[in-house]
Amino acid sequence: MKNIVLLIAVLAALMLLASCSSPKKIEASRPEPSNNTPMVYETTTSFINMPVEIPLKEIENQLNKAFSGLIYNDSTMTDDKTEMKIWKQGPIKLTEKGGKIESVVPLKMWVKLKYGTDFMGLNDTREINLDGTITFLSEAKLSNWKLTTSSSIEDFNWNESPSIVVSGKSIPITYIVNPTLRIFKSKIAKKIDEAISKSTDFKPMVLSVLEKLSTPLQTSEQYESWFKMTPSELYVTDAVLSKGKISMDMGLKCNMQTIVGQQPVNTFKKESIVLKPVTKMPNKIEATVAAISTYETASRILTKNFQGQTFSSGKRKITVQKVDLWQKDSKMIVALDIHGSIDGTIYLSGYPSYNHVTKEIYFDQMDYVLNTKGILTKTANWLLSGIILNKFRETCRYSIKGNLDEAKKNLLPYLTNYSPMKGVFVNGTLNDFEFDKVELTDKAIIAFIKTSGQMNVKIEGLD
Repeated sequence: MKNIVLLIAVLAALMLLASCSSPKKIEASRPEPSNNTPMVYETTTSFINMPVEIPLKEIENQLNKAFSGLIYNDSTMTDDKTEMKIWKQGPIKLTEKGGKIESVVPLKMWVKLKYGTDFMGLNDTREINLDGTITFLSEAKLSNWKLTTSSSIEDFNWNESPSIVVSGKSIPITYIVNPTLRIFKSKIAKKIDEAISKSTDFKPMVLSVLEKLSTPLQTSEQYESWFKMTPSELYVTDAVLSKGKISMDMGLKCNMQTIVGQQPVNTFKKESIVLKPVTKMPNKIEATVAAISTYETASRILTKNFQGQTFSSGKRKITVQKVDLWQKDSKMIVALDIHGSIDGTIYLSGYPSYNHVTKEIYFDQMDYVLNTKGILTKTANWLLSGIILNKFRETCRYSIKGNLDEAKKNLLPYLTNYSPMKGVFVNGTLNDFEFDKVELTDKAIIAFIKTSGQMNVKIEGLD
């Protein structure tokens, strides 16, 4: 009997000892995440200034492509007793002269003249072939994204003096031909203006470039994130001809969005773009981009931050084995799987904020979730001490420098001789990123970053 009592006493002591040395289990209720899909985020309006430069040589090339063969045909003799056909004989040469465009056009002309009187049929006709150049002087301006010119004939130069054979003799008729040309000079100049206008209509080209820039760009295959730019207004200043090139300033007002998940649809519509002429624009880019961290990625980073760290109070201690993050009602929920004097999961909540010096996301006003605090009061009051909570706060932070570098890296290809279409080249620079704000979604932490810079567009080598 004594042995039985002793055995029971030993077993009770062992059970008591085991219960005293075993970690306590904590089972706090999990705060369920908010669900606020779809995940589309619109930043503040961005402005992109794009100075445009077009060498006069490019206008010359386009003009020669559009302006060839027979360029003038007057087959009616009854109005002025003259028929005339004019062919472009060689390449047109453009130069700058006093802020205007001077065009030298090699021409071959066929002229049929009727002279004499119709009285009793006393009249005759002669055909004349001419070879020379005509020089035009054109004032240029940009109107509705089209380069328009107002040209006038400045000079005639003949390779050979125009002449006609009468009764076997060659008779110079320059004095007849030149006044005749002056009669038609407005018509010929108009043909030059039409050719320039046709070959330098930038509107379709500009809209085509905008359509390509509006195509969503995948910024991270791992995070399934896409960058989308939606233009709303397009500005342009008057064109200026100087130093052998035509220059103007274009400005683009747009919204920039970051979308996580499926590839978004390009919603760009050419007809909805508002075109506005302006006198002046700021020479810089003002853009807001988004650096995305999924909760999975942020949780993985924070878990690494906690690795190897022990949090203690007296003889009691715990180690964080895993961290999970999600959002609930605009707050970040931090779930810490702990092991040691207490096993289980505790939940903290706080508001995301940003440290400009360290470029880190941290959580301000971090505290235990109410349900967790209640559980800890009963089972592990020592965890509520400010010392341990402050250690949690210090460790619950992670750098987004990599995200910022990635955002800048994704934009740089647009600024390094980027060619959205043949003959159009975009170059520019970006300054450092400045933090704007943090937003929480059901799948990611979005850090909005502002940046500025410069951009220019050169048009050369169009088809």
